[in-house]
Amino acid sequence: MASLDSVSIAILLGAVLVMAGILSSLLALRFGAPLLLVFLFIGVLAGDAGPGQIDFNDVRTTYLVGSVALALILFDGGLRTRFQSIRTVLAPSMVLATLGVLLTAMITAPVARYVLELNWTEALLVGAVVASTDAAAVFLLVHAQGLRLRPRVGATLEAESGTNDPFAVFLTLMLVELMTTGDSSVGHVLLEFAREALLGAIVGVIGGRLVVLALNRVALPQGLHAPFVTTAALVIFGGAQIVHGSGFLAVYLAGLVIGNRPTRAHNSVVAFLDAATWLAQIVMFVLLGLLMSPHRLVDSVAPAVIVALVLMLVARPVAVFLCLAPFKFNWREKVFVAWVGLRGAVAIFLASIPMLVGLGHAYIYFDVAFVVVIISLLLQGWTLAPAARWLHVALPRSDRGPRRVELDLPGQLEQQLVGYAVRPKSLYLRRGLIPSWSKPTLVIRDQKILSPAEAEPVAAGDYLYLLAPPEKAEALDRFFVDMAQGSAPDPHLLGDFTVSGEHTLGELAEIYGVAVNEEQAKLTLADYFDVHLDHAPKAGATLPLDSIVLVARSISGGRVNVVGLRLPEDEEDAAPETRAAALRRRLKQLWKSVAGI
Repeated sequence: MASLDSVSIAILLGAVLVMAGILSSLLALRFGAPLLLVFLFIGVLAGDAGPGQIDFNDVRTTYLVGSVALALILFDGGLRTRFQSIRTVLAPSMVLATLGVLLTAMITAPVARYVLELNWTEALLVGAVVASTDAAAVFLLVHAQGLRLRPRVGATLEAESGTNDPFAVFLTLMLVELMTTGDSSVGHVLLEFAREALLGAIVGVIGGRLVVLALNRVALPQGLHAPFVTTAALVIFGGAQIVHGSGFLAVYLAGLVIGNRPTRAHNSVVAFLDAATWLAQIVMFVLLGLLMSPHRLVDSVAPAVIVALVLMLVARPVAVFLCLAPFKFNWREKVFVAWVGLRGAVAIFLASIPMLVGLGHAYIYFDVAFVVVIISLLLQGWTLAPAARWLHVALPRSDRGPRRVELDLPGQLEQQLVGYAVRPKSLYLRRGLIPSWSKPTLVIRDQKILSPAEAEPVAAGDYLYLLAPPEKAEALDRFFVDMAQGSAPDPHLLGDFTVSGEHTLGELAEIYGVAVNEEQAKLTLADYFDVHLDHAPKAGATLPLDSIVLVARSISGGRVNVVGLRLPEDEEDAAPETRAAALRRRLKQLWKSVAGI
């Protein structure tokens, strides 16, 4: 019975620790503290050196839990990443995720060798352990602080954070192998890297396509789609590892493939994985905190602080500036990307590998990584928002988006039901606008379900449900937020090539002779862009109108304020396609056909 009681006590203590981590997130969010640091300190306080007095030194269990947690975090990151948003920054992101990690490790190594009194291989291992950024840490803090980053900067950080972990794991394992066997060469390392990357990519893409096929072809009972996808991600991870491929790269690519294809129960899968990822991060940080010994940390804290400062202030910035030099990033964007290289659980997880295989000085790697993570989350985490605003890479904050309800419709993938509360100052209520690709289906008013015809006119406070393609559901948000106050356009702007957004299509037809049907004649040009664009209008957006093309020249209050006219005779002949452009186009088509994106 004593053994059964010990199991029950372990379950109780584990659940209490996780519950404490969840509840502490409310306090951390209120004061802007990095949540991941809170979870880490809960583990430290529960350890043998804290009031919890829990004696935990099971490195194997920590490594197992960390592997599963990191796999789920990367899979969830891939699932939420829109390929369309990162395709333009794939090249700089991949350079940062590979060459950037290597440069960061190499620049950190001499400092680690000097202050920690290690040999060159051991010092390079210290650099490799702390070289990669943590995707969960970066985007948790960005979202928690309500930042809206410039699209190119945000997409670069998103792609880099999701793809640099596999390379950091590979580099760490190669160095551990070199230290344990003493036999390695540059050719062997390059061959291993190519094999792991290629096998990981193959397993990830094929596994992702198979999961999409299974989701859409197999009639699973309601509620099992999300657990199926989660376990499938772990199967892909384990399968890639067994064939000596990169399991972490495989799960990220599998998530990317699944997230960019229409599948059944997509919303429930994303919601389930969001909860699973949170739980994985909490468990991972609490276990890593339990492994920490503050008494042991005293001896290495000073050298570890020096390593952390060199990493953040020298190694990462130099690596970022060198890697982004060939690309068109301005100095402000480079500085911000360099500063947002937050370290999280990945660094401490990698530091557990030397402990697992029993390397000499194994606890030094763990202690250094622990200090680096704490300083990174405190110094970089708390200054993230001020740095973004000072460097002008943060866009002005818009009003909080509307609460969107998405419901999958059984038996088909092309449409889903999207619901919103109708606000009194929303674009939908004031202008009666709705995109051409959506259809109002029902209205809920005073707990009664009405058809759109029965509910006419829709009033503020009603709940409106529309049919819309899943990939365009987010674009509906702008019709149900309060309209921003826009600057008034010049009433005399109607001229040969520029038109005020407040003029109607009917007025445009009279002057330029374009054909417009009676229903559209009353729409303003701003309305026309709202109805027919799949996203919020941006400067440079174009829409055809009979024989001319409308070009959004100016945006004010979230709507098109000034429209340019591109007349037929203004169209220039397209330049002949170069061989390099043709090769890039064919490679993109090949990737789309293989990945199904």
